[in-house]
Amino acid sequence: MGLPKAITRYSAEDYYNLEESEAYKSEYFDGEIFAMAGGSPEHSLIIANLLGELRQRLKGKTCTPYDGNLRIEIPATGLITYPDLSVFCKKLELDSKDKRKQTATNPTVVFEVLSKTTESYDRGKKAENYRQLASLKAYVLVSQTSPHIELYERHGDGFWFLTESKGLDQEIAIKPLGLSLPLVEVYDRIKFPKK
Repeated sequence: MGLPKAITRYSAEDYYNLEESEAYKSEYFDGEIFAMAGGSPEHSLIIANLLGELRQRLKGKTCTPYDGNLRIEIPATGLITYPDLSVFCKKLELDSKDKRKQTATNPTVVFEVLSKTTESYDRGKKAENYRQLASLKAYVLVSQTSPHIELYERHGDGFWFLTESKGLDQEIAIKPLGLSLPLVEVYDRIKFPKK
């Protein structure tokens, strides 16, 4: 019987240095680095639709949407991740460990488009980590298999409440951003499987 292989542990600074030279994105948690898988065409199109709608609806407001290339660090847990889309309503606060200044710590709203391989993580551990961000007011989960959006919104007492919208004729109000998103726009050009 062989000895178990030791797991290499990295500091956040090591991760940032490695991430700078890699051709792919990865997440960092508890000293370990995890490669991220690419997304489907539907996943990419939903993100593009969301970004376009948010950009248009936030024009002239203090909130700014960012695509999945902006990293988020959760100081309370140490998770460093790339959400599919995030919105910041205050000046970006950057992680001091990231010398290239490409990692923010204060999103107001985070969006994740669900996929078969990431859904349980996005709903579970990742959501648990995001909830540790004092700045986070809402966490939005967007299905790519049906027109369905779940909005988890933080209330003043620290509790999170769920609102759902289903169907292309519906919209979802994202109160922290002062806007509503019509699902028909979020899912523009998406072909859903026939039931």
